[in-house]
Amino acid sequence: MNIVVQKYGGTSVGSPEKIKNVARKVIQKKQEGYQVVVIVSAMGDSTDRLMKLAHEISEYPNSRELDVLLTTGEQVSIALLAMAIWDLGEPAISFTGSQLNIQTTAIHQKARILDMNVDKIHQELSKNKIVVVAGFQGVGKDQEFTTLGRGGSDTSAVALAAKLRASCEIYTDVDGIYTMDPRKLKKAKKIDQITSEEMMEMASLGAGVLHHRSVELAHKYRVPLYVASAFDPVTGTRIISGGSGELEESVVTGMTSSHSDIQVTLMYLPASMKSLRRIFDEMAQKEINVDMISQMKVDKNRMHVSFTVPKEDAHYAKVMMESWKMEDDLIQWEINEDIVKMSIVGLGMRSHSGVAGKVFDLLAQADIEIKMITTSEINLSWVIDAKEEEKAIELIGEGFELTNCHA
Repeated sequence: MNIVVQKYGGTSVGSPEKIKNVARKVIQKKQEGYQVVVIVSAMGDSTDRLMKLAHEISEYPNSRELDVLLTTGEQVSIALLAMAIWDLGEPAISFTGSQLNIQTTAIHQKARILDMNVDKIHQELSKNKIVVVAGFQGVGKDQEFTTLGRGGSDTSAVALAAKLRASCEIYTDVDGIYTMDPRKLKKAKKIDQITSEEMMEMASLGAGVLHHRSVELAHKYRVPLYVASAFDPVTGTRIISGGSGELEESVVTGMTSSHSDIQVTLMYLPASMKSLRRIFDEMAQKEINVDMISQMKVDKNRMHVSFTVPKEDAHYAKVMMESWKMEDDLIQWEINEDIVKMSIVGLGMRSHSGVAGKVFDLLAQADIEIKMITTSEINLSWVIDAKEEEKAIELIGEGFELTNCHA
């Protein structure tokens, strides 16, 4: 019998009635002939409320104790969903990450899954039970609670599907993947099918529907992914390996914009590879993901270096920059939080020239200044002032036919 892993996000299980609705959907899948494993997030904004509570106690909560706190959110969800399934006449059993010994690295709030033993899940499926598993969490060495970071439930679901050789269905509050978040780009097109390569780029660049680590896992282990609404029965989006099947790929498949990064600039830094290496070694030691980087020499001995890091790591970045300044009085630093990173993604960018030029032309026409830029084979990203976001989205959306106005 085929196994399917279904994942339901926090909005999907945000109330008792919504949990009962998920229970009905899960049972329906079982009645279609599948063995069903369900991953759920914490109810609604439970994680946000727990984080707020922690910060009311401490400005910088101890990371170990924060993980002990945050893992309780999913424990509530899995127990309630299992109860709802039982109440509808189907047997079910819930497991936390520690009960399944989902092994992770030891970095709190940013743990990565190393391995998991699915024997216990197979045993319960063989007893005709629906298995409900807490997403977002696992255990590090010495059985310490760990969490996978925001969006980690997606990663949990795909990792579990990979181990079970199953397909994976992600149910959320949107009905699929769009060319751009419809709340930002009016009349954005819904995408029926997208390649895992394109989806990896969009997720890593700020598309909020899927966590980028989950798409990376799906791509690596060829896990079939499907994204759809938990509330609306309309057909969602399939994420496939390889090409889209079209003779000519679209030049641009989708666009993202993200406010999750800050721009850090170190000025009058000693101009040497040693300086650059030290900056990024220190960031790596703190598990801080450095994204866009630009460098400019100001004279023979000094340079300016700018880079972006996640907003959540601003405190660590400030501490590091201040330590550099204390060592060298000439060094100055600044952090710009009022930025937005925009990106366009598409397999067709590999074979079509002029994409960057078109972006520059469109933004120049509206006097929008680009602060930083980076490219890969299938994406182009740039940083602008946050106040220019809405205007830039409309220009690029229209310019690259990402709306239904061109359908």
